[in-house]
Amino acid sequence: MIRSTFAGFTTAQLGMAASQRALDVVGQNITNINTPGYTRQRLDLASMNTQKGDFYSAKANIKVGFGVEMTGVSQLRDPFLDAQYRSQISKLGTTDAHAAGFEQLTPIFDEATMQGVRAAFISLTSSLSTLSTQVGNQEHDTMVRSNMQILLNLFRENSVKLQDVREDMQMGFETTDIADVNEMLENIAELNTSIKNSQVLGNPALELQDQRNQLLDELGSFLPITVKYKNQEVGPGQYVEVLNVDFTDTEGVKHSLISGGLFAQFDADVLNQPVELTLFDAKGATADVTNVLGSGTLKGTLDFLNKSGDFDGTDFKGLGYYEKVLDSLVDTFAKAFNEANAVKDENGKLTNLKDEDGNVIIPKDKDGNTIFAKDAQGQPMTNPPVYAYPLFETIDGSADFTASNIKIATGWANGTYGIRPSNNYVTLDKEAGTTANENILNMVKLLEKDITFAANNSAGNKITFYKGSFHDCFANIEATLGIDYKSANTMLANQISVLNETANSRDAVSGVQLDEEGMDLLHYNQSYSAAARFLTTLDEALDKLINGTGVVGR
Repeated sequence: MIRSTFAGFTTAQLGMAASQRALDVVGQNITNINTPGYTRQRLDLASMNTQKGDFYSAKANIKVGFGVEMTGVSQLRDPFLDAQYRSQISKLGTTDAHAAGFEQLTPIFDEATMQGVRAAFISLTSSLSTLSTQVGNQEHDTMVRSNMQILLNLFRENSVKLQDVREDMQMGFETTDIADVNEMLENIAELNTSIKNSQVLGNPALELQDQRNQLLDELGSFLPITVKYKNQEVGPGQYVEVLNVDFTDTEGVKHSLISGGLFAQFDADVLNQPVELTLFDAKGATADVTNVLGSGTLKGTLDFLNKSGDFDGTDFKGLGYYEKVLDSLVDTFAKAFNEANAVKDENGKLTNLKDEDGNVIIPKDKDGNTIFAKDAQGQPMTNPPVYAYPLFETIDGSADFTASNIKIATGWANGTYGIRPSNNYVTLDKEAGTTANENILNMVKLLEKDITFAANNSAGNKITFYKGSFHDCFANIEATLGIDYKSANTMLANQISVLNETANSRDAVSGVQLDEEGMDLLHYNQSYSAAARFLTTLDEALDKLINGTGVVGR
């Protein structure tokens, strides 16, 4: 039995149409080769076969398909590589935030190319040594006080810079990082809605999906995300793609960031220390996620702002660590020199300075107020009264010194007393004329001797972080920062390398390769020509059937 006369023409026409549309897709790929975030597209084809069979047909009546059907245009993406890329970029975000934080601390503690705290300690040692040979010389006492003031100014300057770093990072975290994340979540949710509406109308919205994937990659750098796709039925036999984005914290709790058209919001409280981060997820739940972020820029910034290494039992030396060690250095220094300038009895206890007649010498400040020694809690020791000759005091009256509250004691600044050369119970006037200098030499040794430096941890216990001289303690802070910074940069370089490898693997699948597209141009052009030739052949056969049969004997 002869088949339908025009069936072959339909097959040829469908083949030409499919080849032509495939050329259009190749052209779209080539023209977007430099478009950021563009994903290579492919024409989806399926063979059209017979839908029904004839129960009584003979074996000779062979069924043949009706040609090719274009089922749609899709993107070439590998979900596994997408997930791997976003996981790697999340880890990279953490390290990048750490390295950026250390970079801001480098100008504060790196004194390799400038005169700073370490040079001030050297100058102080030199001026004390000179004073020890010129006992009672007011000019040299003033020189020591000037060098002390330079040192305190450097401490205070470093403290101000540390506070500036904290405030800048807090502001950037709230107004930039959190704002960007919230905006990305909102934009992804809006794109979800637009893509769904387009697919309902029969448009695959591939370019909108590219925009969404690009936003998902950016979101993945801020926190670890899980992206899931599912088909949602919107009508009988009609489905659209729905995307959900989740975040699973380190305790295993899953938080919905995007669910259909709903999206989460982050809110940061930077007025407190530590900085707090709250998540209002897409399902209406509220959670404090400050300490449960697994990776990402948000975690890296929070680590730097909130963590203090050994002082709070964490594994990262953040800004708090360097604030604490600097304050500990200042506190240890101030208390050691205050004690060195105090009067002690033969048992090493604080006592009153007396003149040669046994009368207590009462130091007063410029306003005539008596200067008392203070106990460990910062309270004046007035019962019984112990009068003090401190070199330093706090601006706010607290018991502990910090880089921001230390100042030269009023009595020393206004000349009521100076650095005591000796522990002998003699008047200040007679001290000016004595040659005893053991106390000044003791201060010189104090600058050079090994001292234990410690700071309170979160439980109030002392944690030792260094043992050495004051000069070496500051050098150790500098070295610790250098090690942390180098370690972060080394890890960052390694993670960038791994991320680039993953990106290259993904681009090999999703990216437009000019050589492949050129080959596809030739391939589809040839298939179009072949389908056209098939059409011509069918025309010749039909012409033979119509005009060349039934004319035998003419």
